[in-house]
Amino acid sequence: MVSMIEKLAILILMLWAGTGILSAQDMVPADSIPTDSVFNDSISKQFAMSIDKPIPTKVAKDWTTWKPDPKRALWLALVIPGGGQIYNRKYWKLPLVYGGFVGCLYAMSWNNSQYKDYSQAFLDITDNDPGTASYNKFLHLGVQITDANKKRYTEIFQKRKDKYRRWRDLSFFCLCGVYALSVIDAYVDAELSVFDISKDLSLRVEPTIINTHASNNPFDAASIGLQCSVNF
Repeated sequence: MVSMIEKLAILILMLWAGTGILSAQDMVPADSIPTDSVFNDSISKQFAMSIDKPIPTKVAKDWTTWKPDPKRALWLALVIPGGGQIYNRKYWKLPLVYGGFVGCLYAMSWNNSQYKDYSQAFLDITDNDPGTASYNKFLHLGVQITDANKKRYTEIFQKRKDKYRRWRDLSFFCLCGVYALSVIDAYVDAELSVFDISKDLSLRVEPTIINTHASNNPFDAASIGLQCSVNF
């Protein structure tokens, strides 16, 4: 027999959990709680409804219509920047690929122009020709090159020339890196296109007995360890 307090506690817990046995309008005084048979029948019906619900099954992806070829994706990415991503139908990666190319090309062009300007300024300040004075555009208003500050400005122009040349070369290597990453991404994406990444993947670690065949004695020839199993 279920006591009155136990019935009331179970009903409150089920109402709070949203099982649907009682609603806010069905609340009744404690002295009118259903009998044991009615209470048990409602519980049985609730469990029967939960059991009868269909279990969702995993729908396998149909690869008969289209499946990316890793080799074709690789060659397309090598010939056309971003071609591998287009072939794999990963269009959301195109802004990343082309944005990387445009950014590296802009950095390389800007650093190259700065390098040329400071290289010319360095040549003009060291050639002792008054007619070549392209370095004046880098000077502050009212500042002139004299024998007192010529050595300092010569070092400044040389350092900046070397700095922008280094940054230009670094921009070129970054451009090559973006190109290599786009090719690798296209190949790996096509290669792993059939890899299962659904929610059905699970990893289980459990103890196991490892047979080492060290001797004829079964107790000496076996050792205890852990094994990992992946279900998909």
